[in-house]
Amino acid sequence: MAILSAAGSAHAVSYTQGDVTIDINGTINGYYVNREAKTTTAAGVTTTTNNSALTNGLLPGWINFVATMRAGDNDIKAHVSFAPGLNNNSTVIGLPIGNNAGGAGATNPYSQIDTRNLYFQFGNNNWGTLKFGRDIGLFGQDVILSDMTLIGVGGTSNAAIPYNTTFGMIGHGYMYTGFQPQITYTTPNVNGLQASAGIFQPSKFAGDETKTPGFQAKASYDWKSGAANGKLWVGGVSQSTDCSTQAACVGNQKFTANGYELGAKAGFGNFEAMLYGFTGKGLGLSTIGAQFLGGSDGAGNKTDSRGYFAQATYKFGDTKVGLNYGENKDKDGFVTTGAGVSDQIKNRAYTLGIYHSLNKYVTLVGEYNQEKITNTADTGNTDKNRTISLGGIIFF
Repeated sequence: MAILSAAGSAHAVSYTQGDVTIDINGTINGYYVNREAKTTTAAGVTTTTNNSALTNGLLPGWINFVATMRAGDNDIKAHVSFAPGLNNNSTVIGLPIGNNAGGAGATNPYSQIDTRNLYFQFGNNNWGTLKFGRDIGLFGQDVILSDMTLIGVGGTSNAAIPYNTTFGMIGHGYMYTGFQPQITYTTPNVNGLQASAGIFQPSKFAGDETKTPGFQAKASYDWKSGAANGKLWVGGVSQSTDCSTQAACVGNQKFTANGYELGAKAGFGNFEAMLYGFTGKGLGLSTIGAQFLGGSDGAGNKTDSRGYFAQATYKFGDTKVGLNYGENKDKDGFVTTGAGVSDQIKNRAYTLGIYHSLNKYVTLVGEYNQEKITNTADTGNTDKNRTISLGGIIFF
């Protein structure tokens, strides 16, 4: 993941034997999080709950093993990573419960080690690079890597605490790119212009057959002139599923989901701003934030999704302050009560954050996040969540 490239430059452990160089680096974080959740019904009845946790932020822990070498005209890289979290839902203090919840065989999301990066790539500056394996996706990649809450907590509505990670601003301005099996080609960088395209592991999100892989692509342009710098990017994602029988998909034999994005960020001196927007058709419930989760009522009716995200930050010496705001909206197609509805879900949130670099390894973080969720298909309920988080992160 590119967020760890900053840590990778630190090379916590680096050694070379023959033609191969091995670098080991990583990150660990921990936060105290206090959350207040209010639900107001259409009749005006409000229920308030409060909880707190010591938890990971949007990032889990991360340890990276990166091997680089050169053979002939090709630069070669292999990357393996493990991403553990610090929480579990054991009812006995201090005792982990392993991979099974209560021994029932169900996956326990609180206590797990996630293999996020497992790939190799080769290429050079003349013809580009080919990547084979599991790595961060292309669609939605640049926006999450630019979200200031990536090294903090952000919101907790989609990942209620305690959990292995929070969601930052995922589902409130953009969808999560995820770490996906892929074969991806990236062009050489030509005066700041670069593009990537690849085939991706398909998901049976609206059928029982995946005859063709998914497809993702993005193109970007980076520039720097004196104290000013910036980046523009566009991206797209597409995937189709099929049904072996009519009964398998209740009304549709083929389902194709598409998504498009456009983003820009610019900086001048200590100030940086970003604007981003996306739209999707059948891509999934963007208000949850995960691609291909939902997106259809099972009869071929697709969910329309769209969102936008804005962020501004400013650095005062070793301290950065920032404010971001995002909104996602889904309408039509999704299932809430067993049938398709023509209603909508809207998520809005903002985060005010302070990020202080204690030294070149440790950053201390304080954030305030406010979320509002309106679901007209859910009897008109409105949810408001307030999250305060304090903690820190180390890159080594």
